[in-house]
Amino acid sequence: MKHCGILAHSAEGAALCFLTFCHEGARHMGTHMHPDISIDCIAMGQSMPAWDAGDYAAIRAIHARSAARLAKAGADFFVCPENTSHIALETAGPEFALPGLNIGDVVAGEAAANGYRKVGILGTRYTMNGPVYPRALSALGIDHEVPDRDEQAAINRIIFDELCNGVFTDVSRSVYVAVIERLKSRGCDAVALVCTEIPLLVTEDVSPLPTLDSTRLLARAAFAVAAGHAPLPHWTGGLVTSNKGDGR
Repeated sequence: MKHCGILAHSAEGAALCFLTFCHEGARHMGTHMHPDISIDCIAMGQSMPAWDAGDYAAIRAIHARSAARLAKAGADFFVCPENTSHIALETAGPEFALPGLNIGDVVAGEAAANGYRKVGILGTRYTMNGPVYPRALSALGIDHEVPDRDEQAAINRIIFDELCNGVFTDVSRSVYVAVIERLKSRGCDAVALVCTEIPLLVTEDVSPLPTLDSTRLLARAAFAVAAGHAPLPHWTGGLVTSNKGDGR
């Protein structure tokens, strides 16, 4: 068994990742059983000025502190269930104190396994316009589409004003469903829910397209590593030089 560390940024997303990991343990190992898991969370508010300024180095440094503390706590590897954070995690800088699974590669691997050819991207404005998913998907020959500018603004506002604060409404759900409908009309055959809170709002039963739930996919990949069903990752931040769909 390996010790998994959750490098948290959003409380809601980290909680969903933690719960999914533990539920996987119970499903595979028996009631109340799972590999060791720790969470380190530096308040997201400390990073928001840097996000607004596009200062990815500052955000990376904050996440590096969390990774170091997870290593000190005994974690063998980390996962960060915050898709937007991977923009900073993938920028150049010192290696993190322990290796981590890359959420973009985990999601892209699942898309490839399901035979999807064009995936819609729903997340923060940083993620929808950032390099993480274009890189991860294109490496596996998968095209992608993002909502238009006005749709992006609505999606981003709902994430930060509502979802990150544990607020989930039918009105906001209908906004997201309408956006997914339009992505479907543009040829998407799946939609990646690549903000950790979106799967709490948009479930498979209401989505017009099959969903790729980045948080739960990452948690299940983390369980596979911790349980010894998959190898430890070797990515320690910075440029991702290969993509096998397993986050390594």
